[in-house]
Amino acid sequence: MKNITIDFKVKTKIINRLLEKENIQKLKKRTFLDKLIFAKKEFADIYFHTGSINKEDIEKIENAKKIIVNSKKQKSELVKKQQIDENKVEIIYPSIDAEYKKPKEVKKEFCEEFNLDVKTKFVFFTAQNFKNSGSKEFINIVNNLNFKNLKAIIAGDKKEVSGLRFQLSKQNVDDRILFFTDYNDLNRLFLVADIFVLPTHTKAFAKNILKAMFFKCAVFVPSGCASSEIVDVFATMMMPSDGSTAFKIDALLGRKEDLKHIKEQNRITAQEFTIEKNLQKLELILQSV
Repeated sequence: MKNITIDFKVKTKIINRLLEKENIQKLKKRTFLDKLIFAKKEFADIYFHTGSINKEDIEKIENAKKIIVNSKKQKSELVKKQQIDENKVEIIYPSIDAEYKKPKEVKKEFCEEFNLDVKTKFVFFTAQNFKNSGSKEFINIVNNLNFKNLKAIIAGDKKEVSGLRFQLSKQNVDDRILFFTDYNDLNRLFLVADIFVLPTHTKAFAKNILKAMFFKCAVFVPSGCASSEIVDVFATMMMPSDGSTAFKIDALLGRKEDLKHIKEQNRITAQEFTIEKNLQKLELILQSV
């Protein structure tokens, strides 16, 4: 079995799993002594690249046998900026690693807890950075929805939620929105939700879209976000403030069979990105190194 070295900017669960293999090793960090004696700089066989490209990344990218990125957008940007062979860059989308439960049972319990009709439809938003992730756009979408039996769910840390509630204090939206601060079981909220909307301004892959699909939600995300690569055209927003989104959500909420079909298809799609499935894809790449 061939020994392979890897390097990365962010240590993910899938990288941890890779490092459990006997023939996979993290490239040793260059020491001060190495620099002092002008020891030859070594580079990993496989480099997992994320985020922007800095000077140190360029060397790693140029000298790696394979580069792993997490979206087509990132691959295109890398090939264009660094002018490297596109066959050297492989795409492995982020991995989903979560326990799935039947949404119907979770939703029933949730509705009983908050004294809501079990037939209530839920539209969900959560993110680490509310502003960049489109909290303002989400509120505008909710305000333009006409579906009657509806509740919006917004979850985030105390600072984000408090700031948003302060901004909305004059809009009297509390009767239509459930706010969750530092909620310790976000997976439960994904299971409760019918539709997850992330009108984000960021281009990076938003893993919450994948998580929502795994938990059987319909999703909406702008085309500028790399997560749009795994959703269908109907789920793609032209921009964070796409005026047609509220209309699409209303239409979907009013068509029970269509909503059910999209939820089921999204779960099937998301199951292709479990850690086990992504490890299988990585194994094929490792064999080519």
